[in-house]
Formats: sequence, structure tokens, C-alpha cells
Amino acid sequence: MALSAKLHMRQSQALVMTPQLMQSIRLLQMPHAELERFIDAEIERNPLLERGERPADAGPSQDADGAAAQHRSAEAMAARLDSSLENVFPDDPGRREALAPALSAQWKSVRGGGVPLDGAEIADATSAAPTLAGHVGEQIGFTFADPERRRIAAALADALDEAGYLTTAPDEIAAALGTQTAAVEAVLETCRGFDPPGLFARDLADCLALQLAARDRLDPAMRALLGRLDLLARRDFRALERLCGVGEEDLVDMLGEIRALDPKPGAAFSSAPADAVVPDVLVRAAADGSWAVELNPDTLPRLVVDQVYAAAVSRGASQHDRQFVSDCLQSANWLTRSLDQRARTILKVASEIVRCQDAFLVHGVAQLRPLNLRMVADAIGMHESTVSRVTAGKYMLTPRGTFELRYFFSSAIADADGGDAHSGEAVRARIRRLIEAEPAGAVLSDDAIVAALRRDGVDIARRTVAKYREALGIASSVHRRREKRALARAGAA
Repeated sequence: MALSAKLHMRQSQALVMTPQLMQSIRLLQMPHAELERFIDAEIERNPLLERGERPADAGPSQDADGAAAQHRSAEAMAARLDSSLENVFPDDPGRREALAPALSAQWKSVRGGGVPLDGAEIADATSAAPTLAGHVGEQIGFTFADPERRRIAAALADALDEAGYLTTAPDEIAAALGTQTAAVEAVLETCRGFDPPGLFARDLADCLALQLAARDRLDPAMRALLGRLDLLARRDFRALERLCGVGEEDLVDMLGEIRALDPKPGAAFSSAPADAVVPDVLVRAAADGSWAVELNPDTLPRLVVDQVYAAAVSRGASQHDRQFVSDCLQSANWLTRSLDQRARTILKVASEIVRCQDAFLVHGVAQLRPLNLRMVADAIGMHESTVSRVTAGKYMLTPRGTFELRYFFSSAIADADGGDAHSGEAVRARIRRLIEAEPAGAVLSDDAIVAALRRDGVDIARRTVAKYREALGIASSVHRRREKRALARAGAA
């Protein structure tokens, strides 16, 4: 058998993930806040990119048209430049002199020199919310005069978590400070009287006990109840009555006092800002009875590629500088094109969702239709993974409220009479309404809920009802019956 070298030609197809394609995929999946951070980083890196101001009377459609015109201009500019050289940022004396006054004014405003502040700005600067550490630190300074006791109190304050609980044992703090455990426990006992009551507690029962003691309501019966919070979680009121040695009316009063307490007294000083949800898509009723679907102009990033500056710095520049300018120009054009494609894709997916969920927008969650990614992908001619990326972290403002795009996708539950299937989210809403309407003397079991749903045409299994009920945070029928009877008797009393 002879061995020889041969040449063969073979034709095949392969999917190549270019850097530009990978960038488009990443941009499509980014929510608004992450996209803004990415664009800020690109503007800092690319001298040809800058944010464009949107005219006051410009709408979403005008933004899209402007982006398309910008792309055509960018391509024409790239054709005029040397295609093998790609982007540069040399010193331009004229541009630097023009920018100098503006930069000077900006730096002056940042430093605060010569810039008057109005009353609102002064109030914002001086009205910082107190933190838990600062609140406790002030009380330590007023309470302890001895430096050693103040040092121990500061170490105890450092061991508090966000809820105000003590996370480190006194003996560990004593070992770290090189002092006696008894001294730490003595300081801790004083700190447990700080405001608000419940700080420096070891667990939930201890936290509630401190608050009840501050109200002079920590009697033996209440101590017994706090010792068996597990029975309270199971709503086993009969066992609690025997354990505490009280009647039903007294137990209801005790439970009312427990509900009025704060299980996390330190959480009131949390300084973490709440992230506001900014909708990416706006849906409103049109004059002809249909739905108008638009992109939120506040979430549309507006980028401008400085073509004039790119041409100016390329003239008379070195080979290396021209290459840098060409690279920056190509990157900027790709980014603006990717952002335009991202906006169009989001609008296309959102429009199809609105078309499928028209009954939900008119009648509410009870009319939410079963929908999956494949149905939307087939309707708009896109891949299922693309629809999945679009719906991740994007929100839609509708007349019914603001919802994540993924909210409109839910499993299908068959109809008992062979009709259209029911959405899982709509079935969960029905279960909630049935349980909220049940009287104290006729609490619905899971089997009863199944029977009620089947009378409405929903073919559902008992285990599915139990799963949906637990997902809604609703207790079982046994626990609900105990609680409703206790509340009914308390109301009658």
C-alpha cells in the first residue's frame, strides 16, 4: 500500500462569530442601565463618538430615521478615507482652543468655584439619610464616657448586620479586643437598650422580646409565645393557647402585638437606593382602537460619529495615526448600526407580544393568553434565542401597568371542554381570587379549588394547584382555616 500526498477541494458551510456579531448579540441582551454603562465606556475609549441631543419634538420614528441617515453618511465618509487606515486622534490646535473655554467652565462647576447653588441643591447636599452605623455611633458617644467601654461598643456596632442583629458572639469580640468576655457582655447589655428597640438582638425572638420589653409587655405568656415561634408559623393556635396558658381572646391580642413589631429594626437605616424600572417600550391606545407600540425615547441611546473631525485629523497625519482614526471610525459605525438594529428588534418583538396579548390589555390578567418564545419567533421570522435575549431585562409600560416582557410568556393549561388553552398566570390569578373570597367557615381545600376551576373550564391537577398556591405565598387550607377563625372570633369580641 503506497502513501502519497493529494489535494482535495471541499465546500462546506460554517457559522463564524465575528467580533461585530458578538457585539450585536451582547447589546441585544443588555438592559437599559447596563447598556448606558457600556456606551459611556465606548465614548471614553473612542474619540469619534459623542452623545447626541434629541430634539424636543423628535419622536421614536425620527430617531430611527436619523440613525439610518447617520449610517449612510458614515459609510460615505469611510469610502472617502483610505480603507486600510483606520482612525486617529492627533492634536488639533484649533479644536483644542475651541474646547478650552467649555472645559474650563465644566471644571469650574465641578469644583464649585463661582457657581451659586439654589435652595434645592443645598437641601440635597445636606439632607443625607442617616446610616445605621452613624445612628448607633451617636448613641455610643452619649452613653459611654470610658474610652475602653466606648471601644467595645464600637466593635459591637461593627458586628451588626443590615437588619440590626448582632452577628458575632461576645467571646469572639472579646478575644479580638484582648479584653474580658464579661466586659463585652456588660457593654452589650447597655447597647441593647439603644433606639430603635430591637438592635443588638441575637435572633428574631430576641429582637421581638427587646421591643416588647420596651413597651412593658414582656410577661410570662408572651415569653412562652416567643419561645415557640414555629407554632405561630404553623398557625397552631390551640397549641399556643395551652403553652401560654391564655384563652383564645388573649392569644388574639398577643398576636396583634406581635404583628405591630419590627422584625428588622436596622433596615430603616438602609441607604441602598431603589433602582427605578425604566420601561423600554410604551404601549397606548390608538385613536382607531388598536394599540400604538413605541420605543421609549428616554432609553434610546443617541450617539453621533464625528465625521468632520475624523476627516480633519486624517489629513496630514502619519500612517499610524491614520490607521488609528480608521479603526475608531469603523468601530463607531458598527456600534451605531448595532444599536439601531437592537432598537428595531425590540420594537418588532414587543409589537408581536402586544398583538398576541390584546385581550390582556383590554380585560386584565384573566385574559392573558398562553405564549412561548417559539410562537413569537415564528411570527416575526427570528430565532428563538434572539427573542429570549430581547425579553431579558426589558420592560413594557401598558395601561395595565409596567411588566417585564417575559411576564407575557406563560405555560398553557388545557381547557376542560376542549376550547382554547388557559395561561398559567391567568390561572394563578383565579386561584388567588378564589382564596381571597373564601369565608372563614368554608375555607377551600386544593381539591375544592380544582373543582371550582374545572367548572370554569380549566383542566388542572391538584398538584398544580398546590404548586401555584405555594408560589403565591398562600398557606394551606388547614393553616388558613385556623387563622380565619381566630380573626373572626377576635372581630366578634
